[in-house]
Amino acid sequence: MLVESLVKATVELQGFRIMSVTGDTAGLVATIGPDGRFAPRCGQCRERAAYRDMRPTRRFRHVPVWGIPVELRYAPRRVSCPRCEAVHVEAMPWVSGKQRMTRALMVTLATWTRVLPWKQVARLFRCAWGTVATAVDEAVAYGLAHRDLEGLTHIGIDEISRKRGHVYVTNVYDLELKRLVWSGEGRSRETLEAFFEFLGPERTAALEGICCDMWQP
Repeated sequence: MLVESLVKATVELQGFRIMSVTGDTAGLVATIGPDGRFAPRCGQCRERAAYRDMRPTRRFRHVPVWGIPVELRYAPRRVSCPRCEAVHVEAMPWVSGKQRMTRALMVTLATWTRVLPWKQVARLFRCAWGTVATAVDEAVAYGLAHRDLEGLTHIGIDEISRKRGHVYVTNVYDLELKRLVWSGEGRSRETLEAFFEFLGPERTAALEGICCDMWQP
């Protein structure tokens, strides 16, 4: 089935499989089930763990297909983890934590916010502004957790307004690799000082160029 193949191509399903895809142009529902060839993994440490019981079905908003809303449904298992010595909900590779959107949708929304205002992104994907903000926060958190500052020589500093009422965030980018390296609340002198404190004296001394598009703190 073409629609099922498209959903499979956009969802990370290692250890799981698509059981069925139902619906029409008003919306598609993809039901996910465990793949019996793989043992469940702990949602905390990602190690293999023994099945304990099952939780109620959760719904996850996914990337639309040809403009048609897509929802994933799955009843997560709880596992007894020998490493954590505790009971946890299993790891689900298509979602981060307790989010109600898939990682694929998170990345899609966050990517579109780089070229369109957040309100327009929300209208385009028929979601709330807060959903877009959550996607951006998750994408930023993931990027910061996996950043590599080696070879950082040219940075760009920019301020963006997150909400009405002049709520600002200061972002610092690697201009060579075009990636985010730091983000902090506010747009004050203290915000910039927090960045350079994070960067440290050695990496600061290695900077060869700084482009700053901010009001004077």
